[in-house]
Amino acid sequence: MDQLNPPLADPRISPYRTYTKAEWADLRQGMPMTLDVSDLGRLRSLGDPLSIDEVAMVYLPLSRLLSLYVEATQGLHNATQRFLGQTERKMPFVIGIAGSVAVGKSTTARILKTLLARWPSSPQVDLVTTDGFLLPNAVLKAEGLMERKGFPESYDLPSLLAFLSAIKGGEPQVRAPVYSHLVYDVVPGEEVVVDRPDILILEGLNVLQTSRLPKDGKAVPFVSDFFDFSIYIDAPEADLRSWYIDRFMRLRQTAFRDPRSYFARYAEISEEEATKVATGLWERINLVNLTDNILPTRPRADLILGKSGTHGIDTVMLRKL
Repeated sequence: MDQLNPPLADPRISPYRTYTKAEWADLRQGMPMTLDVSDLGRLRSLGDPLSIDEVAMVYLPLSRLLSLYVEATQGLHNATQRFLGQTERKMPFVIGIAGSVAVGKSTTARILKTLLARWPSSPQVDLVTTDGFLLPNAVLKAEGLMERKGFPESYDLPSLLAFLSAIKGGEPQVRAPVYSHLVYDVVPGEEVVVDRPDILILEGLNVLQTSRLPKDGKAVPFVSDFFDFSIYIDAPEADLRSWYIDRFMRLRQTAFRDPRSYFARYAEISEEEATKVATGLWERINLVNLTDNILPTRPRADLILGKSGTHGIDTVMLRKL
């Protein structure tokens, strides 16, 4: 790890157990592979070299662990309902996925969604990103926050908390706004409907973020208060920077060439100019957000997936119970 990503703690006092990829792979214990190469090509993000071998070694053991957590949590929920004398309602199991821009959150979320949905019990698994809860560009511009997009203050936090509260309360037909990366804005009038899933995955930069607790002790809900399990995807800053710039350059050849793209103006500039733009965006916005807001939440995760420069996961850290 580089200076920005120091070790979490002395391993003798760490709240985590650390596994190498090989050690973690042994915990699969026969969990069947339900993805193939064509699935992988559809699920991984642009420039993410995730392989079938890595799915087998990292994500299948994680799927097995989550199956045990879901079963145990549902049992606890049912026992609590019986104690309270209440009619049992489905309580969705909520998984949060956090980490920097360009670290691979979207690929991880889609892989997990597909693996979990293909358990023998065929659970309903939904995936929502916090991008939809960003304030519209018009609001961000009016409040001088366009260069703070992705920072905690750029989200409609009350709406996100209300969404999660409704999901955790077992309410049907809960609606979430939709974000377009093409136009770089929330899409007016477009929504995704989440209808009492067995499992919900919420993916976003700052989903493990907290705020200063009030001195009067009054409740202040955090997004992570609604999680049953949380994952942080970690990587050294130098690698994150390289992956971000590489992704930006790839997008110049793909999405940025669409005239509807918010970033279409970058498709025609020189490669040298584009590299300068991407580097500036990383240093001025994404690195600041990582340093000030995202990385400090890493120790709050239940599981930390540590990536190396090849974008592959080389360590898994699981919080001790």
